[in-house]
Amino acid sequence: MTRPFKALVNTEELGRAVHRRREELGLSLRDVANVTGVSASTLSRIENGTGKPDADNIARLTSWLDVPMERILSGRHPQSAAANPVVYYPQEPTPEIVEAHLRADRNLTPETASALSELFRVAYAQFSRTSNEKPTKKRR
Repeated sequence: MTRPFKALVNTEELGRAVHRRREELGLSLRDVANVTGVSASTLSRIENGTGKPDADNIARLTSWLDVPMERILSGRHPQSAAANPVVYYPQEPTPEIVEAHLRADRNLTPETASALSELFRVAYAQFSRTSNEKPTKKRR
């Protein structure tokens, strides 16, 4: 009797995160390749979900993303029926934490969780401000 194979690397989540961060920063695949040391062709395959990155590339990309490696190495699959706890780390950006919670919600389809995550990202970017920004005073 063979057991079903459970991937140890969540390449779908890694590819989605790389693509999203690259677009947020307005970088090309070549730009990210120069920064991370991961080839542009490998990055393209990871983003498209056809690549299986090795441990070095996973480490480079999670470092560039500022995402804990455990998030990618969890082996969790979004459609998994098991209720796994959502683990996040203090250095993770709020949108990443919210996305992890949405994907873990068994009441949401993966498509709905993804749509809500993107909606939150847009709202968060619109309403959050960096420490350098000062609130504007309203004129009367």
